[in-house]
Amino acid sequence: MPVPDPFRDGMARGWKTHDGSTLTQDLTLEADVAIIGSGAGGGTTAEILSAAGYKVLLIEEGPLKTSSDFKMLEDAAYASLYQEGIGRLSKDGAITILQGRAVGGTTLINWTSSFRTPAPTLEHWAREHNVKGHGVAEMAPWFEKMEQRLGVAPWRVPANANNEVIKKGCEQLGYSWQVIPRNVRGCWNLGYCGMGCPTNAKQSMLVTTIPATLESGGELLYLARAEKLLIDGERVTGLECVAMDERCVAPTGRRIRVKARHYVLAGGGINSPALLLRSGAPDPHARLGKRTFLHLVNMSAGHFDEVINPFYGAPQSIYSDHFQWQNGTTGPMSYKLEVPPLHPALAATLFGGFGSDNALRMAQLPNTHAMLALMRDGFHPDSPGGHVELRGDGTPVLDYPVSAYAWDGLRRAFHSMAEIQFAGGAKAVMPLHNDARYVKTLGEARAMIDGLDLALYRTRLGSAHVMGGCAMGEAVQSAVCDSLGRHHQLANLSIHDGSLFPTSIGANPQLSVYGLTAQLASALAERLKNP
Repeated sequence: MPVPDPFRDGMARGWKTHDGSTLTQDLTLEADVAIIGSGAGGGTTAEILSAAGYKVLLIEEGPLKTSSDFKMLEDAAYASLYQEGIGRLSKDGAITILQGRAVGGTTLINWTSSFRTPAPTLEHWAREHNVKGHGVAEMAPWFEKMEQRLGVAPWRVPANANNEVIKKGCEQLGYSWQVIPRNVRGCWNLGYCGMGCPTNAKQSMLVTTIPATLESGGELLYLARAEKLLIDGERVTGLECVAMDERCVAPTGRRIRVKARHYVLAGGGINSPALLLRSGAPDPHARLGKRTFLHLVNMSAGHFDEVINPFYGAPQSIYSDHFQWQNGTTGPMSYKLEVPPLHPALAATLFGGFGSDNALRMAQLPNTHAMLALMRDGFHPDSPGGHVELRGDGTPVLDYPVSAYAWDGLRRAFHSMAEIQFAGGAKAVMPLHNDARYVKTLGEARAMIDGLDLALYRTRLGSAHVMGGCAMGEAVQSAVCDSLGRHHQLANLSIHDGSLFPTSIGANPQLSVYGLTAQLASALAERLKNP
């Protein structure tokens, strides 16, 4: 019996949607609030504003794919649901950046890990970046609201073997570990979260806030790339979008003009600053696109006698913050330890190699474990992050130099991961680096890690978390927006996404975006009552 597809059912009942790829002529749309981006920030804002009685238009560059389309196939998912067909890279090509690009944004394809913004991060923002109103006590009710809305709770099912390695290794070494909260209801424990949930268990924006918005009379425009905000003095007067073909690869030639009373930018840490750059938005202190941060990730593989099957079961359910806050917020770069799922195409890319070497590693995949370290960037003067700029065709790219401070953290993370993997039962461990190989003892691993040339292109680096670029703060000289997400120079523009973060946060960011956006959108709903 097929799983119901409530989104398709809603469309059949008359939800108002516009498919840019099928337009036969130019289109003009009007709303009280136009929201650019349909991920965690855009979806949350849309539900809150539509429930308050405002006509909302939600705009998404990517396609509309629903549970009926999710077949747990890597080739189809990566091509249709990810930015640049999962080919988004840093400017130098050394860092792979995973972001969603479909209705629901990255919430559609993330691995469901849901953490509140760590208290030391919130305290650092208030102390160092002049952020007001987002302390631990002030944010707690907003996090609780979104946790209840999206079913966020610690995962109660026993960890799969891939996650169990962190737990077992940390216990053997006396290191702390915890269970990860996940935003799921009725999860089937399939393990293919990164390809879209075929059972609608993942409480993404596709399943929750976007349907609620459409039920309240909101509208959805998809396969429409937001090209330029029209700006007159201190106000945004319109938005120009280009219609995209059904693969979201090329413009069709049709254009969409959007008119709204207020505009909310929620395209994420690369696309939001890029739209403002394309639009020539006021930037008197040259802060736009600056201090953009990744949780830079490196990884370590472990080979086990027992079957791990790292492609099955909840992708992330155990984590360790043992190394995260040992030196406060401004000591050596610190990191959070988690695991990635290893589906075949992803694993082949991560492990690299050619011919028989690659074939052997893939044959060993059922007995392979991987661990990752999320590097907490942006808290120290020696970790300034990167910046977003535009290519010649107006598309965005993130220039992200890796500092000596970051390389030091990456090397220490390789040591920590190897230690935990051996303690967790690994028979051999290999840092994911071009010059590394599997070794059978911790001593061999330590010597190899100390000798590795940690350099771009030799070290496997990636990230699924982009933050900053439109930093919030009360000081106009150092921030793009104030602490309520209001653009400092444009009266009817707000930003509601992770680009507001003044640093990275040291945790998977989706719940941070949900809680912050719920707070900001509720305040915006009140402000809009007084035109």
